[in-house]
Amino acid sequence: MELDALLHAEQLELPWLDLDEAKPPLIRPERRVYVNRDLKLARCEWIGFDMDYTLAVYRQAAMDRLSIDATVQKLVGRGHPAWLLELDYPLDFAIRGLLVDKQLGNVLKMNRFKIVRRGYHGLRELTRNELRALYDEKKIRHKTSRYHWVDTLYALSEVSVFMTVIAGYEARGIQPEFGTLFDDIRDSIDEAHRDGTVVDTIAADLPRYLERDPELPSTLHKLRAAGKKLFLLTNSRWASTNAIMRYLVGGALPDYPEFQDYFDAVVVAAKKPTFFQQKNPLLERLPDGSTAPATLPFERGKIYEGGNLDDLQEAMGGGHRVMYVGDHIYGDILRSKKDSMWRTAMVLQELEDEIGAHERSRDDAAALLEVHQRHAELEDAMRHLQQRAHSLATDAGNGGATAATRDELRRIRDMLASIRRQLRTLDTEARSLRRKIDVRFHPYWGSLLKEGGELSLFGAQVNEYACVYLSRVSNLLPYSPNQHFRSPHNAMHHEL
Repeated sequence: MELDALLHAEQLELPWLDLDEAKPPLIRPERRVYVNRDLKLARCEWIGFDMDYTLAVYRQAAMDRLSIDATVQKLVGRGHPAWLLELDYPLDFAIRGLLVDKQLGNVLKMNRFKIVRRGYHGLRELTRNELRALYDEKKIRHKTSRYHWVDTLYALSEVSVFMTVIAGYEARGIQPEFGTLFDDIRDSIDEAHRDGTVVDTIAADLPRYLERDPELPSTLHKLRAAGKKLFLLTNSRWASTNAIMRYLVGGALPDYPEFQDYFDAVVVAAKKPTFFQQKNPLLERLPDGSTAPATLPFERGKIYEGGNLDDLQEAMGGGHRVMYVGDHIYGDILRSKKDSMWRTAMVLQELEDEIGAHERSRDDAAALLEVHQRHAELEDAMRHLQQRAHSLATDAGNGGATAATRDELRRIRDMLASIRRQLRTLDTEARSLRRKIDVRFHPYWGSLLKEGGELSLFGAQVNEYACVYLSRVSNLLPYSPNQHFRSPHNAMHHEL
C-alpha cells in the first residue's frame, strides 16, 4: 500500500507537457511533403530513388538552352534550313502535362477529363472558338500515334523547338508537314544524347547544369541510420551515374567516401518503364567494364545493369514494403504503382514555384471566389424571376391578364435585363482575375497542376498515382524516418 501511494503521489507531481514548447519549427510550404494517401514510412523497409530530376536537380534553363542548341544543330544537319539557327527559342514556353498534336501542329493543355482548355499553334495562342472547332469539347484519346504526351522536364525543349520552328516556317509562307517535323526534332535530340553532345557537355561542367543540394547527403544518411535499405534505380548509364552521383554526394560525409556507400543496391541502365513490365536480364558490371549475369541477393558496392521488377523484388524479399521516389509520372510513378505494390513519392521540381505563385494569388483567388458566389446568387434570382414571369404569362394567356399583371411582367423583364448585364460584367471580371492568377504561375499555360478551377490532366495523374509529392528529396529530412503521412479528409461535395 505504501508503495502504491508513493507511485500515485509521484504520478500526480508529473508536469503536463507544454505542447507549444514541444512543437517543432514550422516547415516552409515549399519544403513540405504533401500527402494524397496515407503512407507509413515505418512500414517501408526499402526506399528507392531515380537519379535524373530526382536526386539530381538540374538547372532547367541551362538544360533547355543546351538541348535546344543541340537539337537545332542536328535539324540543320538533317536538311532543315540554316535560318533555324537564327530563331529565338523561348526557354519558358513549355511545361509538363502538355499534349503535342502532331497532325495539326498544336500544343494543348487538358483538364482532368481530357477536355482541351487551351492551346497554341506555333507561338500563337488559339482562341476558344478555334479550340472548339478543332477539338469539339471531346475527350482526347492521347495515347495514339497522333499525339505526344509531355510528362518530363527533359522533353520541354522539344516543345519549344517544335512551336518556334512552326512559327518560323509559316512566317516565311512555308507549310511544314507537322508530324515529320516533330519526328525529326525527337530524333535530333535523341541523337544528341547518343553521340555525347548533351551528356559530355554536362559532364564537363556539372556545376553549370546541376544544383548540389547540401541537405541530400544528410537525408540519405538519416534514412540509413533508421535501418532503411536504400537503392538507386536509374535509366542513366554507369559513366553518367558515377559522375553525377559523385558530384552530388561523394565524400560529403565521412562515413560515405563513395556514393555507392549510401545504397544497398545500385542499378543503372534500367530501361524504365519496361523494367516494370518485361523480363530484362539483371547483369553485374565487372571492374573491367564488361558485364555478367548477376547473382542474388545484392551486394553493397557492386553495380548492376538492366534487370526487371521480379528480380529486384526477389532480392529485396518482396515488394510490399518498398517506397520509390521518382520524377517521371509514367516511367517512375504510374508504372511502379500499377505493376507493383510499391508506395510512391513524386518529385515535382516545379512545386516550389507553384506554391509561391499560389501564395501571391491569394487575394485575387478570394476575389474570384466572391465573383463566382455573386454570379451564382444572380443566376438563382434570374431563375426565380423567369419562373414567375412564365407563371404570369400563362395566367394572361388563360384570360387572367390585368393591368397589375402587365406591370409586374414589365418590372420582371427589366430586372432580368439588369441581371444579365451584371452577369456579363462579372464574367469579364472573372476572366481578368483568372488571367492575373494564371500569369503568376506561367505566362503561357497557367498552373502546372490546375486548369481553371479543376485539376489539369497532369495534376490528376499526380493525385491518382503519387502517394506523396515533394519538391526535392531533401524535403524528407525534417520528418521522422518512421513518419506517418496522413492524407487530409477527402470530403465529397455534399459533405462540405
